[in-house]
Amino acid sequence: METRYLKSLIAVVDCGSIADAARVEQITAAAIGQRVQALERELGFALLSRSGYTARPTEACLSLLPRARRIVRESALLEGDADLDGLSGTLRVGAISTALTGMLPGALRALTQQAPQGRPVIIPGTSRGLYQALQAGELDAAIVVAPPFPLPKTTRAVVLRREPLVLLADKNARGSAVSLLRSRSYIRYDPDAWGGRYSAKFLADKGIEPSVICDLDALEAIAMLVADGVGVSLVPRWSGIERFAGDCRMTQITEGAYEREIVLLTSAQADRLNMLAILSRALVESPAK
Repeated sequence: METRYLKSLIAVVDCGSIADAARVEQITAAAIGQRVQALERELGFALLSRSGYTARPTEACLSLLPRARRIVRESALLEGDADLDGLSGTLRVGAISTALTGMLPGALRALTQQAPQGRPVIIPGTSRGLYQALQAGELDAAIVVAPPFPLPKTTRAVVLRREPLVLLADKNARGSAVSLLRSRSYIRYDPDAWGGRYSAKFLADKGIEPSVICDLDALEAIAMLVADGVGVSLVPRWSGIERFAGDCRMTQITEGAYEREIVLLTSAQADRLNMLAILSRALVESPAK
């Protein structure tokens, strides 16, 4: 069985259509279709249910997908097994949006300088989604908000930075953080997001029930809305918030119980350990801290 055929099947499932998978794989849609058909002939059952431009995995396909992903991953690792210093091959790193623009660029420069044969692949996402991808073996590392539950023994965490809460208000706002939260429209950092729980806890502890106009899990978008005078917000002092200092008033909440913690998560039995060590060290020493 050709592992590249399995890789094409996985691309179709992840992309939702053969055409999109063809763009990702950089081959023709016809070639993707032929690969999937070859797998179906070899296995003796249908793998995709086609409807218009979409292609959905069958129940049989879903049942074999985890093993197919492992086979493709192990196949990709073969190239690096003869690498004595462990500094070549693909390193898949997931990152939340604020890490993508704040912490990761400098760390990637250090990684590519020290491991020029390595190829980092960056996958954006939410903390919850990236954590799940790491547990499924789809990522080598993930830069996320610390999970709100104990980590399994199979996962390691390195604390990268702690971010205190900051009240964001427009430049002309006057009054204390508490008075502004009580009187102004509130743009809420989504409390269902792992990072949003700190803002929600502060408000609950202070007995504040602000007038919520919307929920967002996008800190840069929240800051832009505040700068436009839409409302106030309570957010962590993320790496890169300084870009909005000229447009927003920022009042830091000094109580440490509400700090958002950013961590680097890896598997306890991760591949590419030397590359991960370089990345971890570069992130810890990042000037964005």
